[in-house]
Amino acid sequence: MDMINSTQVIYFTLSYLPFFIVLFLYILIVGSNVLLIVVICVNRSLHEPMYIFLCSLFVNELYGSTSLFPFMLLQILSDVHNIFTLPCFLQILSIYTYGTVEFINLAVMSYDRYVAICHPLQYNSLMTSQKIVFLVSITWFTPFLSVGGTMFLSSSLQLCGNIINKIYCDNHSIIKLACKEPRVNNIYELLMTFLTVCVPLSVILYTYMRILKVCFSGSKQTRQKAVSTCTPHIASVINFSFGVSFEIIQSRFNMTHVPGVLRIFLSLYFLTCQPLFNPVLYGLNMSKIRSLRFISTRNNAMFNKMQETIHPPAKSQKMGEIIS
Repeated sequence: MDMINSTQVIYFTLSYLPFFIVLFLYILIVGSNVLLIVVICVNRSLHEPMYIFLCSLFVNELYGSTSLFPFMLLQILSDVHNIFTLPCFLQILSIYTYGTVEFINLAVMSYDRYVAICHPLQYNSLMTSQKIVFLVSITWFTPFLSVGGTMFLSSSLQLCGNIINKIYCDNHSIIKLACKEPRVNNIYELLMTFLTVCVPLSVILYTYMRILKVCFSGSKQTRQKAVSTCTPHIASVINFSFGVSFEIIQSRFNMTHVPGVLRIFLSLYFLTCQPLFNPVLYGLNMSKIRSLRFISTRNNAMFNKMQETIHPPAKSQKMGEIIS
């Protein structure tokens, strides 16, 4: 009887382990991204184009992770893994716009670095407030417009099935359930994939080719500045491109030969690792953010020292009384 009770307790504990792991990851993502957003918004020294685009990137990480994690937490606790049509399409809209905003935002950031390194004297005249507002608007408005077309075409399909073999809803899984071959949907999706993935990556590649050309012909100081500002961005582009590439390949080709656990991990990679990766990468490597952390630590130390000077410890006061 004792053995049966102990087995039930162990099962009860382990069944909630995935829930707490996912919850911990979500809290970590939200906390780290919100912290950096607040740091950029509060400090006037960070009100520059590069940090404004970074802030937009961190907001997108919150948006993308929120499109997945709350739904996943509910599914872990549920015995039946069903989802209604409207929430499914809303999740597709959120995930697809997240990916598109990420690529465009990274392309805008690469353009900002290109102007800063290749045209430093014209930087302030080229990156005006109006241009920053325009670039941020394009970053967020264009994805909703393109993905909105995808949602319209997919919602008009007549479906002959209702089973999606994925952890989350995706548009290609919906298209596979169509009763007739959705040729228009396939063509539109391929076109949008090219425009929202290949075009931003082409902009990033072009800008970095120009930056490398300047670095090789410039001084050592120019090369150091380029490396310090561009390394986090390049790492972020490679990391996100890897995750999205696997998801695109998995949705269009038969990947049953790949182990199930690995398929699940890689399909969630761009929605989980990128929101964790970017705050750590930019928070640790951006010189101004590091200097702000150092200044904050130094100010706290000075404040504590002043407090000790104004209010000396009780022990020293007693010693003074004995001497007098």
